[in-house]
Amino acid sequence: MPSVLIEVRMQHEREQELRIMEAVHSALRTAFQIPANDRNLRLLVHEPHRFECPPDRTKPDLYTHVSIDAFTGRSLDAKRKLYRCIVENLESTGIPRDHVKILLREIPLENWGLSGGKPGSEIDLGFTVEV
Repeated sequence: MPSVLIEVRMQHEREQELRIMEAVHSALRTAFQIPANDRNLRLLVHEPHRFECPPDRTKPDLYTHVSIDAFTGRSLDAKRKLYRCIVENLESTGIPRDHVKILLREIPLENWGLSGGKPGSEIDLGFTVEV
């Protein structure tokens, strides 16, 4: 049930934006083993002057920042796999590997309000967090 924000510095065609979102979601499914229908992704387009990136990037308009809020509990191996899959999947959309920054924030289950306002720690998620 990760919550994902993908921030980019340029407007893409609709199909490309959907490919970028799917690239990140696919990586989450592979690495964190979330269900296919567990989708909570947003893509935010910034004006380049409002979203600075490292000055040494060869294609600064393609710089992409992926922020993921997820339940606490994934192993370091699962996180490594997530980072690798995100970069590989985004590379297939034309975004260079060194133009991707990923920020993973882990939040305890009790700090998620789900299923009509219940703490995440009190509901059956339908999948295992400890991968």
